[in-house]
Amino acid sequence: MRRRTLTSYATAALACLAGLAPLGAAAQVSDDVVRIGVLTDLSGPYADSGGKGSVAAAEMALRDAGGTVRGKKVEIVSADHQNKPDVASTIARRWFDTERVDAVVDLPVTAIALAVQQVAKEKGRTVMITAAATSDFTSKLCSPVSSHWTDDTHALTAGTARAVFERGGKSWYFITVDHAFGAALQKEASDRVLSLGGKVVGASKFPLNNADYSSFLLSAQSSGADVVGFAAVGDDFSKAIKQANEFGLMAGSQTMTGFLVYITDIHALGLPVAQNLTFSEAFYWDQNEATRAFAKRFFDAVGTMPTKNHALVYTSVLHYLKAAETAGTDEAVAVNKAMRAAPVAFFGREAQLRGDGRLLYDPVLYRVKTPEQSKAPWDYYEAIRAIPASEAFLPMNPACGG
Repeated sequence: MRRRTLTSYATAALACLAGLAPLGAAAQVSDDVVRIGVLTDLSGPYADSGGKGSVAAAEMALRDAGGTVRGKKVEIVSADHQNKPDVASTIARRWFDTERVDAVVDLPVTAIALAVQQVAKEKGRTVMITAAATSDFTSKLCSPVSSHWTDDTHALTAGTARAVFERGGKSWYFITVDHAFGAALQKEASDRVLSLGGKVVGASKFPLNNADYSSFLLSAQSSGADVVGFAAVGDDFSKAIKQANEFGLMAGSQTMTGFLVYITDIHALGLPVAQNLTFSEAFYWDQNEATRAFAKRFFDAVGTMPTKNHALVYTSVLHYLKAAETAGTDEAVAVNKAMRAAPVAFFGREAQLRGDGRLLYDPVLYRVKTPEQSKAPWDYYEAIRAIPASEAFLPMNPACGG
């Protein structure tokens, strides 16, 4: 049944792309070099989940693809966007206009990715978003030269909320960072809980870079909610989890659920603090033989296990290079058409780029192990269940070609 489902997505992708520019008889590699730019956070709060690891992952993909496209050289370049949209768009324009970069990948932080996606659309260059999460990249802002690889806000919230609900999480309390992304996480999770017949018993909002979560945690603890959902990311999320552990919530009867969590977050927190936290992930290094083999190579190069962002940078760059080889060109529309037409090699798991550029796969709901359950370094996650792509991702917007 799963194979038939994703096969139907592939058929739809081909159909909706039929009107795009054909591969053409004059297919070629521009200036005889295919250049891929890794635009990432090399020095800020997302350097661990992206950063030099993203560059290393792209270089691994280049080697695995054979290092050339139709006999032409492939180069990887990188830059630090400093978590500033204006800096990111300036770099992208320079790359496209003067440095002949053909594709950009990574792009942590939604505002960064939105800025670069717009520049890529204007310039007719490929952009592969593997870190920023908003579902708007495909639901509202789809483009024939853009693809979205990481689990988006709908998958992170609605898919996760349903999986937790079905395990007994009928009532929820949210602890939410007070900005647009936090509000979006809470809303999408709340909507799914309510649609399933559950209830939201309360919520607390806190400002960015907050230091004291005690009042919010006590309210969540006393609410009697089955689930406490942390609609926050990065340092705010980590500080909230640390203090939740101090208040006994992590080892208590309530289910602690995060929405955008990286293995580097769990590594920094440690199992005594993060134990029993639940969340969904696109990738975990210990899923199967293919993920373990990739993780070993990555660890040897970088010194940490890969995050889902690193894995998706590798996957997207490898897929892009294979598509460029098939298309015989680095012209963006032609390459993206070929990318959507071919199955994605996703570490032995079934995956497909839909016509709007959304990568479809089955995320997995995980629980962080207790220290006693962990048998080796980085042995952090216990798989609870797969979340079908049909539950995790929004349907394709008809305006995007469906």
